[in-house]
Amino acid sequence: MKFPRGFLWGTATAAHQVEGNNVYNDNWLLEHVPGTIYAEPSGDACDHYHRYSEDIALLAELGFNMYRFSIEWARIEPEEGEFSRASLEHYRRMLATCHEHGLTPMVSFHHFTSPRWLIAAGGWEGKDTPDRFARDCEHATRYLGDLIGAACTLNEPNIALLLTKSGIVPPPDPQRPAPWQL
Repeated sequence: MKFPRGFLWGTATAAHQVEGNNVYNDNWLLEHVPGTIYAEPSGDACDHYHRYSEDIALLAELGFNMYRFSIEWARIEPEEGEFSRASLEHYRRMLATCHEHGLTPMVSFHHFTSPRWLIAAGGWEGKDTPDRFARDCEHATRYLGDLIGAACTLNEPNIALLLTKSGIVPPPDPQRPAPWQL
């Protein structure tokens, strides 16, 4: 079977699921509260944060020509308005490594996790959230954009509702404070 010229063949990851130690995001917090739905904390995950170079080389060896990965908003902006140059440099190195191995990098700006400070300020239902997210995307794009081959703004924005409606995740309990309010 031959794919047409320009066909993108790739794989994808979510920062929280592979990087490890995303201590500034909401999922990390949820993994550590009493009664968590998580069987265990993510911890180091598979340490993609430090092993990305080896992992990207493996993707190229497997014949892929695209890698979609998320850049962790909570790492880039661990506190509102405080941007981490070290995190941006990390993602810049990841993007450059993709190019070195002939992979087109596709960045997801949001893949399931949000900064803890954002959730504490009302989360995705907060009136300022669209502007805050736009600010993050603009800041990241200004710093990384020359290396981004393609972008995905939100990965599966319906997942929380889907998991709740299917009974996998319990609905919010108005009688119990949210974990970031404990």
